[in-house]
Amino acid sequence: MSVASRIRKFPFWSWLWFILGALYFILPLYATLDFSLRMERGAIGFKAYREAFADLEFLETFGYSTLLAVMTIIVSVTLIVPTAYWIRLRLPEARRLVEFITLLPFVVPAIILVFGLIRVYSSPLEIPFTEIQIGTPLTMLNIGRFHLGTNILIVAGYVVLALPYMYRSVDTGMRTVDVRTLTEAAQSLGASWYTIIVKVILPNVRSALLSGALLTFAIVVGEVVLASFLGIPAFGPYLFLLGQHRAYEPSALTFTTFLITWAAMGIIQLVTGGQGQTAGAH
Repeated sequence: MSVASRIRKFPFWSWLWFILGALYFILPLYATLDFSLRMERGAIGFKAYREAFADLEFLETFGYSTLLAVMTIIVSVTLIVPTAYWIRLRLPEARRLVEFITLLPFVVPAIILVFGLIRVYSSPLEIPFTEIQIGTPLTMLNIGRFHLGTNILIVAGYVVLALPYMYRSVDTGMRTVDVRTLTEAAQSLGASWYTIIVKVILPNVRSALLSGALLTFAIVVGEVVLASFLGIPAFGPYLFLLGQHRAYEPSALTFTTFLITWAAMGIIQLVTGGQGQTAGAH
């Protein structure tokens, strides 16, 4: 093969756009990392990371957001998997309607959602709602910061925010599975609907579930609006308020959460091993 023919076959534009996209993605991360390492004047070190991780409020808020993320994932899986399964099995004509409903969180802003939740479900405020000003401390709003009802309320809000991602992940996973054949085979062996969903469908869409769970986790941990207006001690508001008073610690925590997300993606690849949907062929 001649040099001229090799040059003609080289995917120049594909590599160009790939490199530009990689630079657009990597350069801000590098800038964040570099800034977080320069807390000490004239030296590069991990002082910002040490001080950020030593803050007890960081541990409390991140642990609380992780707990909310786990609860949100459990509720989302319980709600979405049977719904997507039943639509694909018995109600294919309802698919467009359900897809439209799952897209509503993209249309309705989170601020509208949280004010609606507060208006309908919250306890009375110590401050009249019309007199709340921007910057009002959250501790002055009597919305039940640690109450069980507030936890249930914000989990429900997070389920709504994560609905487009979780539903599409599950629906995409079920497209690669012959749901009807698996259901008929399980029913011929006397399996109940619960057994079919838990022991037949869920193992066949585990890769899709892990992907949706990762997206849900990222949304819950980084969410600010719902957590701020409902007055809960979550990681998103903590990071936002920390950024109002400090410079280096928020950068360190931001880069750390990015690493956690990538670590979770690596775990998904190791767990599934690219075989998440092969069980559907058995």
